[in-house]
Amino acid sequence: MKHVPMPVRAERRFAPSALMLGNIVTGCSVLAPAGMLGELSSGLDISIRTAGLLITFGAIMLCVGSPVTAWLTSRIDRRTLLTATLAVLAFTNFASAFAPDYTSLLIIRLVMLAVGALYTPQAAGTAGLIVPEQKRGSTIAYIFLGWSLAAAVGLPLITFIASRYGWRAAYGSIGLIGCVSFLLLAWRLPRGLMGAPVDLKTWAAIGRNRLIVLLLLITTLQMSGQFVVFTFMAPLLARLTGAGPDAIGLVFAVYGVCGVIGTAIGTRIVDSWGAWKTSVFFTVLLLAGVAGWALSAGIYPLMAVSVAIWGLGFASTNSMQQVRLVGAAPALSSASVSLNTSVLYIGQAVGSAIGGFLYARDLLHAAGYVAAAFVALALVAVILTKPKNSL
Repeated sequence: MKHVPMPVRAERRFAPSALMLGNIVTGCSVLAPAGMLGELSSGLDISIRTAGLLITFGAIMLCVGSPVTAWLTSRIDRRTLLTATLAVLAFTNFASAFAPDYTSLLIIRLVMLAVGALYTPQAAGTAGLIVPEQKRGSTIAYIFLGWSLAAAVGLPLITFIASRYGWRAAYGSIGLIGCVSFLLLAWRLPRGLMGAPVDLKTWAAIGRNRLIVLLLLITTLQMSGQFVVFTFMAPLLARLTGAGPDAIGLVFAVYGVCGVIGTAIGTRIVDSWGAWKTSVFFTVLLLAGVAGWALSAGIYPLMAVSVAIWGLGFASTNSMQQVRLVGAAPALSSASVSLNTSVLYIGQAVGSAIGGFLYARDLLHAAGYVAAAFVALALVAVILTKPKNSL
């Protein structure tokens, strides 16, 4: 690992914020279709389920791309790697705004996410290079706050813009934010940040680590459950409660704002509680929220409250997974965190595919119960990873 020279230490103080903004762009790029399925469906003359495949196929690309790109780029300076990734995200969002048809939009999205798969795991790994070890957990949680803000601010804005100005304007807006993020990261992130090289021995070591394998299973279950509902949250709300675009945007905003609150709480308590206790706490909240959605389906106020509880857990559980993986085997963290991102997107692909199957067959109420079953299994797996020295 190269050491950062003294003159850039002032830069390092602001680097986590620059990395966090990049996660906002990444999160908006990944989640965007969920906020405008109706507009994509009508604008491209396709079904809601076909529009949802943008998320399913995109998630498949992300789960394949994350470990492959981690291996191919492990010897590249992190500043160069992360800024280049954001530049590609900005360009492909602009290109999406001008896509002439569904096939073109899908191809552009696959290219976008093949490269974008790099950002979140490498941003988390970079945190370990710019902060002391005792601040690693809170810094990773803070960087992952970008995903919460993408849901809290980005997704409602995407829904608002798409409902009034069309889905092309929404993609163009993400492209503009991507340009700002690219410039900020190039300005604040120090040069000379190099992680440990990733090779075949690294993947073999991960496969032999029982704790890492269990943590990866937890991520898969958590995300599968959430995306059974989340991918189709907008049309589900519309059909179950008659909610319009503004009411749907409000639910997305509640989800994201609570995600920010949950991440802020997690950032404050993880260093004192420990990552396992914090993970249990937020997984319980996640299960309570998803189960509440299932039980209150058809009653808009209760569904919104359930989404708020769900939101408290969604981003925090993800950030705790990254913290736990880094702590489980620091030497393997670059690869394990990228693999966690990969299985996260496997979960998205599995969940969105199941959700699409249920939606296409009008099994609207069943989606919540299937989601809750996945999250309940995730909670059991979290409990099984209890450290021996934990009370």
